[in-house]
Amino acid sequence: MNILVIGGGGREHALVWKLRQSPRVEQIWCAPGNGGISEDAECIAADPGDVASLVALAEKLKPDLTIVGPELPLVKGIADAFAQRNWPIIAPSQQAAQLEGSKVFAKQFLLRHNIATAKMYGAYDSAPEALAALNDVRFPLVIKADGLCAGKGVALPADRAAASDFIKCAMVKNEFGLGGNRLLLEETLEGEELSFIILTDGQRYAPFVPTRDHKRAFDRDQGPNTGGMGAYSSDALLPSALRDEILRDVVEPTLQGLVADGIHYQGFLYFGLMLTASGPKVLEFNCRLGDPEAQAIVARMDFDLAQVLRDAAAGQLNSLELHWKSGASVCVVLASGGYPGKFFVSKKITGLTDTGSKTGVKVFHAGTKLAGDSIVTNGGRVLGVTAAAPSVESALAEVYDAIGRIHFEGMHYRKDIAAQANRVSAAGD
Repeated sequence: MNILVIGGGGREHALVWKLRQSPRVEQIWCAPGNGGISEDAECIAADPGDVASLVALAEKLKPDLTIVGPELPLVKGIADAFAQRNWPIIAPSQQAAQLEGSKVFAKQFLLRHNIATAKMYGAYDSAPEALAALNDVRFPLVIKADGLCAGKGVALPADRAAASDFIKCAMVKNEFGLGGNRLLLEETLEGEELSFIILTDGQRYAPFVPTRDHKRAFDRDQGPNTGGMGAYSSDALLPSALRDEILRDVVEPTLQGLVADGIHYQGFLYFGLMLTASGPKVLEFNCRLGDPEAQAIVARMDFDLAQVLRDAAAGQLNSLELHWKSGASVCVVLASGGYPGKFFVSKKITGLTDTGSKTGVKVFHAGTKLAGDSIVTNGGRVLGVTAAAPSVESALAEVYDAIGRIHFEGMHYRKDIAAQANRVSAAGD
């Protein structure tokens, strides 16, 4: 197989790294890739948001399979363009990708199909409308930008003043671009969050191991939301009874709802869940692997990812082929100074070779690039230091020991990733 991976972050590096382990894979291209991906794949300059240029690239390369990492090409219809040409791709259609591309579309889908979710106060197309709606809500509140905002278009204001500030940032100052032109207001749910991801070929599906993400920038869940500062996976996150409940009450009704709405869905589907006292409720959908959840998930894969994805693209997914390493995995993100606000770039990274000899530790590159013989920072989230081990505690020890060897100016990271791993939370407990 020759495979094209679209994207250039930590998720894509994790995918490329795992795909490279398959004896079936001869060539991997990554568009655009990054400084670390270049060790495992041929990186090709490309704009992931330019579907026409990606189609032209695939026409030239003729890959046996294309895997889409980020959300933008999905929302812009790359799957439809490939389907018209009968090219195998792991990606949902443009219509299906609205589950991520529009928070309002997703909320209406959930309500229409009676899938448990937070109460919706309303959706608003102007700042005056949204500000007026604050008179009739309960705080703390959840405000979501309708469109894509790189994981930063959600706020949990504790009071009216904070809510007003976010609304003005989105709808008056246009800090989130077009994605913030419409806002969704909904109730705050209490509980523990869980990332539950499946792979589907359009008929059958296979669940992945559970993960938990850490969105806030700083320890103890302080600071602004980010794209994700770390994640961990452990079977202890998901007791079997809760797993069955999620499959029965969330996953299967979602897939059935898509069929009922005439929407064909093939690819990864991410359920962002809140495990509440009254059961699991859907916070959001992503139409792709999460990042950094993907890094933690890939670290536990004990199967040929290339073969499984090729089967899924052909409508022949066999869930029995997905085997997982027991134990746990952890990914801790090293971020640039200033992230998630304005951050610094072109800072030389040292210590990467010192981690290479550590058994079980893999450093996935996200915002990096090659500058001569050096690797330098080139994004907000720079590296995802990842390890799989028999327990969360041992994986954490491996990861933080490796982090101690890495340095770049302004580097910051959370020191409490997976700190709550021992708190097994089950809906209804």
